[in-house]
Amino acid sequence: MEVKTSNDEKEWGIYMKISEIQEKKKKSLSFEIFPPKKDKELENIDETLSVLCELKPDFISVTFGAGGSANCNRTIELAKKIKNEYHVEPVVHLTCLHYGKKEIDEFARILTEEGLENVLALRGDRNPNIPEKDDFKHASDLISYLETKGDFCCLGACYPEVHPESEDRVSEIRNLKTKVDAGAELLLSQLFFDNEIFFRFRDECRMADINVPLIPGIMPVINASQIKRMVTMCGASFPERFEKIIHKYEDNKKALFDAGMSYAISQIIDLLVSDIEGIHLYTMNNPLVARKICAGIRNII
Repeated sequence: MEVKTSNDEKEWGIYMKISEIQEKKKKSLSFEIFPPKKDKELENIDETLSVLCELKPDFISVTFGAGGSANCNRTIELAKKIKNEYHVEPVVHLTCLHYGKKEIDEFARILTEEGLENVLALRGDRNPNIPEKDDFKHASDLISYLETKGDFCCLGACYPEVHPESEDRVSEIRNLKTKVDAGAELLLSQLFFDNEIFFRFRDECRMADINVPLIPGIMPVINASQIKRMVTMCGASFPERFEKIIHKYEDNKKALFDAGMSYAISQIIDLLVSDIEGIHLYTMNNPLVARKICAGIRNII
């Protein structure tokens, strides 16, 4: 299914770098989705994409699974679908810990060939079942390398509550500065549930002369076990008000969904009135989540 767009809408999406979109829009709205695990499920993702693209996001990022080659990578296939069929600019996640230069060269070649110019450059999570390679130890290494391989707009990830492997906040900010100096033009944050933590992180970044846009990542609570697993993985903390929601409604799926939507919307509104530069919504491929969030902030963003 192809979504028809006007010339103005195409100007915002299909041939534009995220840095250019951000400069024009000032406050962006974006989503993250993940590619289906099975090829046949890729055909069924249109329901999700149809809803997301109706909401006119500025871009959609597509997560990356380690261990896949460039020629059979579902991330790239899904990004092509978003760009060519829905005329929304995709951001391709690309990890480097398990790849050598030749493999990254092939990714860069295919991305360029397909007109996919926006990349979220990541080190990637360690996986005991996949051997690590020596060419790229950090995301900043990948960003520097991609700068020599094509006309890419590189985005980076940031952690308002410090990456689990960082020594402390000082080293976290120092490493982030290295990433920006390497060429990251925009930073997307890991999920968090306490806005004061993000505001403090933003102040620390500005003090360290990190002046690229900082876009907060928001994940609505719709499943208690899922959110607990995510928080354990990334180290996000629970504010007292958030803990009460989980504790009160963890056994009532419908109530948790409503309360989670309300919490996320209030969190987003607080961020928007505090002059942040956009919202990146972790949708978990659930179009209902994106629709409800956007309905709640339509007249604000």
